[in-house]
Amino acid sequence: MATLLCIETATPLCAVALVRDGHILSSEAEAGDPTNAGKRYIHAERTNVLIQRVLDAADHRSVDLQGVAVGIGPGSYTGLRIGLSAAKGLCYALELPIIGIGTLDTLVAALKVTTSVQLRVNDILWPMIDARRMEVFTRSQGPSDPAGGPHHSLVLDERWCKGLTTAARHVVFGDGADKAVDLWRGRDHIIHVPGVRPVASAMAALAEDRFSRDAFDDLAYLVPTYGKEARPTRSRS
Repeated sequence: MATLLCIETATPLCAVALVRDGHILSSEAEAGDPTNAGKRYIHAERTNVLIQRVLDAADHRSVDLQGVAVGIGPGSYTGLRIGLSAAKGLCYALELPIIGIGTLDTLVAALKVTTSVQLRVNDILWPMIDARRMEVFTRSQGPSDPAGGPHHSLVLDERWCKGLTTAARHVVFGDGADKAVDLWRGRDHIIHVPGVRPVASAMAALAEDRFSRDAFDDLAYLVPTYGKEARPTRSRS
């Protein structure tokens, strides 16, 4: 098996981990201030610092790094660009393969290691990434479905909740689900699991599986999946 560096920056959480043979050698994660729009995303200041920390913690001089896995969204435009730029820089400099991992896949992997919920075979999972206001990036899937399914954006409201079948449990999680706590109350078929985040350490198994199959991405052409089109604005002069 390989020694891989994992980087995830699609959400306000900036997370990095170093993994080898299924073991987390070191990991770091920091989040910005959710109450301060100017400090919500700290990726520009902290991504490379956290990379250096995890390498130092594992004594990078003895680490034979063999690849870099990076979260490709959906999520923050700025966060994704910074994480992917850092990953590509390392891969170009060290001649390493790059592996793009969907952030919703990492979020599902993070849910499965939590002890707060026992998943059932018929559960419908809804990993949710905050897309501002009451909008989220998400998809529905079963607990055993393979990674890489398509995602979409939706607005969390009463109408959406009423459209969910009551014949199965709907497990909602991620920072997108956490902002809609009031919406989940009183609905027995919706199970909200708070605090689940796409930490880089949860990416490890996904990255190692891709590496074992030589399922690498093109270093020059790998781009983030933002989730929706950017809407740049022009400042008033």
